[in-house]
Amino acid sequence: MNWERVLIPAGVVVVAGAGFVGYQAFHTVRQYRADAESTIAQLSEDLARATEENQTLTQALHEEQDKMQAFEDQIEDITGTVGILDRLQKTDKELLQKYSKTFFLNEHYRPSALTEIPPEYRSPADDDEYFHKEGWPFLEDLLDEADGDGVSLLVASGYRSFDEQKNVKSQYTVTYGTAANQFSADQGYSEHQLGTAVDFTTESLNGGLDGFGKTEAYAWLQKNAYKYGFIISYPEENTYYQFEPWHWRFVGVELAKDLHKHEEYFYDLDQREIDEYLVNLFE
Repeated sequence: MNWERVLIPAGVVVVAGAGFVGYQAFHTVRQYRADAESTIAQLSEDLARATEENQTLTQALHEEQDKMQAFEDQIEDITGTVGILDRLQKTDKELLQKYSKTFFLNEHYRPSALTEIPPEYRSPADDDEYFHKEGWPFLEDLLDEADGDGVSLLVASGYRSFDEQKNVKSQYTVTYGTAANQFSADQGYSEHQLGTAVDFTTESLNGGLDGFGKTEAYAWLQKNAYKYGFIISYPEENTYYQFEPWHWRFVGVELAKDLHKHEEYFYDLDQREIDEYLVNLFE
């Protein structure tokens, strides 16, 4: 009996001990869970705050980038403007002036640089001829393209000085009297003095000008000259001189293309409108 009494309380103690340990474990788990939930909540709050701060920083970064881009654009605009002003300063303003009884070019004027037109591009009977150095590559391309298309196109006359134009006009006046004013400019009013105007001829005319308007060369110029920056100065029914199909002037590709597109002529435009093309004259 005494043995059984001892075992029973011992059994009770054992059971009671197991229940206490289980309660402690349950309480510990609940505490861990509460701590974990608190930590997760804190982390979520920190994450939300960090996300908001990141968005704020990102927005600030974009704003600074926009400011920087605007600043770079301003610098580019200023640089471009300086470049334009520099080109304008270096480009002879006379080259797009409307002469031909309108503006006067004095006897001291001379193009900034001239280059001799190679003999293969000139009329065989012609003396040395010159053209504006910066405009020559455009004229050379035009002549080469015409030759590539099987068209005979030669230069009969290029640059003339003030005195040379005076002599030309005097000779015409002796021969034709006042009628010379219909086809020949006085010294100071000739586009030839700029070094950017040429009179074309063709082999079939033996270097002459009469009849050029009926040649294949003239037809080719009508279709293609503008691509190289050349325009006919005195088309039919112009109010300056008689029709001169042989006389073409370099005004730059941009202006020549616009004139061709809109079917306008150089002397029909206002001088202020023409001046806007000066900066791109040799581009």
